[in-house]
Amino acid sequence: MKWDQLSDDWCPIARATSIVGDRWTLLIVRDCFLGVSKFDDFQKNLGITRHVLAQRLKRLVAVGVLEKKAYQSRPERFDYMLTERGKELGHVLEALRLWGREHLSIRRQAGIGETIDE
Repeated sequence: MKWDQLSDDWCPIARATSIVGDRWTLLIVRDCFLGVSKFDDFQKNLGITRHVLAQRLKRLVAVGVLEKKAYQSRPERFDYMLTERGKELGHVLEALRLWGREHLSIRRQAGIGETIDE
């Protein structure tokens, strides 16, 4: 089954994955929850290419997760804001955050010869 065919699948998890299941989309939504709303800020925070970011934002707007609001007319620029549908993804992000914290600890260098598990 191709990725774009999941939107018609009988399984609600498959249908949801067709919208938020790639590596960038949930990070864009996460950034929205953290107050990011401008294209350049998403691009800077995520290190995502402009082309891929534009595609993901367009898709999130098309499916009603985000809405575009113009904040400048020349050149035309937009804020991307969570809709009510988008805000409901907060539960998904929180579940992923908790699962990641519990099962995917990171090791950071604390100082010379000392590590910290998180």
